[in-house]
Amino acid sequence: MSLLLGVDTGGTYTDAVLIRDERAVIASAKSLTTRHDLAQGIGAAVRAVLTQAQVGPGDVALASLSTTLATNALVEGQGGRVGLIYIGFDARDLEAHGLHEALRGDPCLVLAGGHNHAGGQAHPLDEAALMAWLQGEGADVSAYAVAAQFATRNPGHELRAEALIRQVQGKPASLSHHLSAKLNGPKRALTALLNARLIGMTHRLIGRAEDVLAEIGISAPLMVVRGDGALMSAAQAKERPIETILSGPAASIVGARWLTGAQNALVSDIGGTTTDVAVLRDGRPAIDPAGAEVGGWRTMVEAVAMRTTGLGGDSELRMLDGLAGQLSLGPRRLLPVSLVAMQAPELVHEVLDAQLRSTMPGEHDARFVRAVPGVDAQGLGEREQAVLARVGDGVQPVSAVLKSRLEGQALARLVGRGLVQVAGVTPSDAAHVLGLLEAWDKAAAEKALQLFGRRRRGTGEMLAPNPTDLARMIIDQLTEQTCLALLESAFAEEQPGFGLPPADLARHVLLARGLQRHAGLVRLEAGLNVDVIGLGASAPTYYPAVGQALHARMILPEHAGVANAIGAVVGRVTLRRAGTVTAPSEGKYRVHLATGPQDFITPEEAMAHLEAVLRAEAEAEVRAGGAEGVQSTATRDERRAVVEAREVFLEATITVEATGRPRVAA
Repeated sequence: MSLLLGVDTGGTYTDAVLIRDERAVIASAKSLTTRHDLAQGIGAAVRAVLTQAQVGPGDVALASLSTTLATNALVEGQGGRVGLIYIGFDARDLEAHGLHEALRGDPCLVLAGGHNHAGGQAHPLDEAALMAWLQGEGADVSAYAVAAQFATRNPGHELRAEALIRQVQGKPASLSHHLSAKLNGPKRALTALLNARLIGMTHRLIGRAEDVLAEIGISAPLMVVRGDGALMSAAQAKERPIETILSGPAASIVGARWLTGAQNALVSDIGGTTTDVAVLRDGRPAIDPAGAEVGGWRTMVEAVAMRTTGLGGDSELRMLDGLAGQLSLGPRRLLPVSLVAMQAPELVHEVLDAQLRSTMPGEHDARFVRAVPGVDAQGLGEREQAVLARVGDGVQPVSAVLKSRLEGQALARLVGRGLVQVAGVTPSDAAHVLGLLEAWDKAAAEKALQLFGRRRRGTGEMLAPNPTDLARMIIDQLTEQTCLALLESAFAEEQPGFGLPPADLARHVLLARGLQRHAGLVRLEAGLNVDVIGLGASAPTYYPAVGQALHARMILPEHAGVANAIGAVVGRVTLRRAGTVTAPSEGKYRVHLATGPQDFITPEEAMAHLEAVLRAEAEAEVRAGGAEGVQSTATRDERRAVVEAREVFLEATITVEATGRPRVAA
């Protein structure tokens, strides 16, 4: 008997499952995710699932981890302080391509250097300027991102910059050509920047996961789910954490397919922070050809084609300006008041009661804050340090922490750095008020909703005097926003011809009337024409109403709440490597390799050599990533033109995919 352990660390819960012989789930367990030390939640879930199955830790042959950590960090704007080294590009690119926004004030050096399209050096690398920057403005960071012009044609300057970083600072460097073989330098720079920002937190997560598994007595190899649903080794994930964005959602697609056997469906996975929607066609999730998009950033990471929306069970409840006082959920995640009340019951109830006794609603009613221990606080400004000092080690009401509106901005920056968490009203609180959930403090949730309901609409009337009425409004809002997310995903997958963007189509008045089955002089009917597989711990709570609203069959499989953990361990180790052959001049065919360009006299020789190199690299890396029974396939995309009745070779891209099953412990 072979036992496989799958673990998923979500924004709210950490799940663990045990699967026997890749055929049956024999146990599953949940534990609250412990943000300050994710290993505590992982350890609690793993110990619980071993106890439930009545097996020993030595019986586990393989452990695999999927995580929403990277996805949530990008959605919420979190991550470490990084430095960008931008070689051979124009400084104007920083603004034009979103790099300035992504840096968020972190240091950047625009440096002379780079190569041309053929792989030749365009300008010498300005090593003196780089050394000075590393010892000055660029010293106070946790990691570096390096992107050089045409580095996919010749990575020499990126590799030299990495060597200097190691020599001067000894800190991690994320090189753009390691993350993508495609052109588009600014986009590769953004991908490298986000990767560098995630390195610290991913090292902590995986390192602590390995520690806690060893403490429990599990010696099996640890794998991590990539954003395309394939597995990679823990060591590879530490180096390239950006490849784990959409790791949790990708695992959920793999898990949904394994649980239901579905061939064609929409898969919607609701977590604490996000709702992730993907399309399952012919039993396989599609890969996004444009690269994974998360938190408004379009990366060059291969990942499941998925639409991620900042909507989950722990999404922030907001009231929009206007006469109607419309509600909206997300995209920011909050700690539910009902949860924080479990951790500091006396303080939370005392503060809520005092706020209820006040005749006027307060700006920070039902809002609390707590520090996240163990996070690097270097690089904070004076105002951020003052706010963090007032937060202290426990739970505090926001009203006691902030002394001015400017400090509200400082608190937002602390949240962005992952140093503090804010608690407030969420759908999870509404579900407790309605009796749909019973895990946390219902009384605290009722008080928080009563406080929020005292807010005034633009007309002057109270939003919702009764907490139960507000709770229903919140759940209805979650249903509406979930329906929109599903409809947008469906329209995005349809063939072009509607003439409007998917978001506009999903919100079109005719579609709304069709979903309501309008029947006047014109009869309108609309609905999803495909099943929906609902995943996530709260899917049984929220999704039946979604299926009814969209007139679609909603499949809520057994173990839907741990589908991510299931998908984490039933996937394969897969790696794709791509390279290019160009024709810089007649009779010369150039292969662009990591070691530098290499020329051949025929395109066939060049392509054969590149394919052999890529195949060897991919198969070796897959084996190093813990795979056995490795097989590989190669595809060629050639571009040729006819010139004066003669076919001329222009360029070719070769992609090799190597795959194998994870190697299990004997």
